[in-house]
Amino acid sequence: MLDDPLTTANPRPAAAPDTGRPPLLRPGHNCWRIERAGRLAFLVDGQDYFGAVRAALVKARKSFFILGWDIDSRMRLTPHGAQDSYPEPLGEFLNAVVSRRHELRGYVLTWDYAMLYALEREWLPVYQFDWKTHRRLSFRLDDCHPVGASHHQKLIVIDDEVAFVSGFDLAGSRWDTSEHAHADPLRVNASGTAYAPFHDVGAIVSGPCATALGELCRERWRRSTGHVARNPRKPSADSGDPWPDHVEPVLTDVDVAIARTEPAYADHGAVDELRHLHLDAISAARRFIFAENQYFTSRIVADAFGRRLAETEGPEIAVLMPAVQSGWLETTTMGVLRARIHRQLRGTDANSRYQLYCPTLHGPDDDEQCINVHSKVLIVDDELLTLGSANLSSRSLCLDTECNIAIEAGGDPKVRSAISGLRERLLGEHLGVTPQRVAEATKAQGSLHRAIASLEPAGPRSLKITEPALDSATDAIVPDHDVLDPERPLDPDVLIEELLPVPEHQDNVRTRLTVLVGLIAVLAALAFAWRYTPLGDYLNVNDLAAYAETFRDMPLAPVLVPLIFVIGGLVMVPVMLLIAVTALVFGPFPGILYAFAGALASASVTYEIGKRLGRHAVRKVAGQRLNDLSRQLGKRGLLAVLLIRLLPVAPYTVINIVAGASHIGWRDYLLGTALGLAPGIVMIMLFVDRAVAAIRSPGPGTLAVLAVIVVGIIGVGYAFRRMFGRQRARDDARAAAAPLNAG
Repeated sequence: MLDDPLTTANPRPAAAPDTGRPPLLRPGHNCWRIERAGRLAFLVDGQDYFGAVRAALVKARKSFFILGWDIDSRMRLTPHGAQDSYPEPLGEFLNAVVSRRHELRGYVLTWDYAMLYALEREWLPVYQFDWKTHRRLSFRLDDCHPVGASHHQKLIVIDDEVAFVSGFDLAGSRWDTSEHAHADPLRVNASGTAYAPFHDVGAIVSGPCATALGELCRERWRRSTGHVARNPRKPSADSGDPWPDHVEPVLTDVDVAIARTEPAYADHGAVDELRHLHLDAISAARRFIFAENQYFTSRIVADAFGRRLAETEGPEIAVLMPAVQSGWLETTTMGVLRARIHRQLRGTDANSRYQLYCPTLHGPDDDEQCINVHSKVLIVDDELLTLGSANLSSRSLCLDTECNIAIEAGGDPKVRSAISGLRERLLGEHLGVTPQRVAEATKAQGSLHRAIASLEPAGPRSLKITEPALDSATDAIVPDHDVLDPERPLDPDVLIEELLPVPEHQDNVRTRLTVLVGLIAVLAALAFAWRYTPLGDYLNVNDLAAYAETFRDMPLAPVLVPLIFVIGGLVMVPVMLLIAVTALVFGPFPGILYAFAGALASASVTYEIGKRLGRHAVRKVAGQRLNDLSRQLGKRGLLAVLLIRLLPVAPYTVINIVAGASHIGWRDYLLGTALGLAPGIVMIMLFVDRAVAAIRSPGPGTLAVLAVIVVGIIGVGYAFRRMFGRQRARDDARAAAAPLNAG
């Protein structure tokens, strides 16, 4: 466990239960401390949560802490209007709250994110929350993590008297009502773009439990910034209570456990309380396990579920989550891991006790939309509840910083009623029925799954059983859990081995060949449509070729092409699109030379921009994590650059700027860029050229040539793999010999 001030507090012992089962919550094992909460309430969905947060922050007198994975100064906690005399945008609101109270200090700490997320977040958050705000509002980015980890706790503590624990970040695209109405005009982000229905759950506590969470925030702030946040003086009795007036507690004077995950870093040991809490809860389940979660990728949890499903009289397991992950990247990473785990559990579940559900909204035109489930709730037998920031992922249980709270009934009917009430509220929301109907159906059916099946939706809401598809081609190339959902800090050697091409089994080769045949079939169909349908009249290849020839024959074309690449890079035009256009204009030769010249010119200019901006400035936009990874891989030079070229982590320009600000040398950067781009440039050039030929003159010959080209490109990829494998072996040999030579 941690050797730091947080471990010196005297934990409150768990209450003795009278249910025949021993107490589950044990400080020092599956929780940090158990503290008394004077009041506790659940906040379901953004309207309730963000409204309560704003109302409490308005009442802050001494201090507030906001810890999160993300934050956006433009988001509105109450898009319908708070009418409390404070500005609506979050950044202006926090600044005004601090400015109007002379003794109030605000501390905001969010993850110093990797450049993978640069385009999904507000740029320069330090400027929005620190440089342009009051001096008593401090904002910092948390980079105190090992490689591959992130700060993921979602905590808000006000005056050490009231605390919020949840899956919510104070960021865009999170607000919604519990109705999740179709096309709600208030459900738009800062740019006015509508987003899908969003579901999350939080809790608010007061009393000693909130004070303990304040200690946790202060310690995290100290570790991340090196500065100690001052402790607020005890407010006077007549100075007010930061608890929101409109929030009614569901429990009073209740014991609440605080459970954490923290990775080992610097002089601090690892904390894995949440791992033990989930395993203990799953092991203790007798009737059912109910979970709402954004991700379900943890082999730790899957193995524990599998052991219970193998029992003859084991519990039912109901997991509610999105039907698909958000975006292409998550779908092809975390989505694949979830599908693998689902397939594993389906094979274990001989008694049909496991189901994966998706809360679905039916639109006015009978279209279906799965609600984006972002909550992190686990309920066991209505005897135990935990919620907070931890996903059902290995990184949440082992690697990222996380914080949940947990309550245990222990024979107390009020606590058990509160837990069952939340479960019934959530199921009722997803099924479009009242919590009372859920309670009645559960009692009548004696089964959670049968109760859900018996509650026919009366409106646009339903819970659909979902079966995540696992595409064989994607499954063959997506790395395993050790890279995408690690249980420990990433080892650069393991990362390289997973992400660089590796020798494939025969099954994987057959899969790739199947994909290749399918690609050729699609191209053949396109060629047929182009030749024998009106499609060719709308997009005439000869006309396009004439335009291309005009540009190609211009005397300044060799100068204009690199210039266009540089300008395109500065305005974030995808480099592969520029390469494809170059192929259309110049053909494979000299198109390859033009594309290389243009791509390297763009890479050089944007690298120099990053170098001149400096690492400190760039990390505020691109994040610390990839820079740390590049520094650790720097000893391998070419492999470091090649790795970030092969990973689809961010736009070309962002990678170039971050590389310029990192510890990668110019020679390794430029050569690694050229080698990393080579497969893509060659593939696009030859493919575009042969695709145009196939469209102009479709037939077995042109398609066969195209197939040969693609197979040849795959062979070049294997050659690169062998070359870099030898380079890495030489580096490892030199590293191993270094201590001997030093002596």
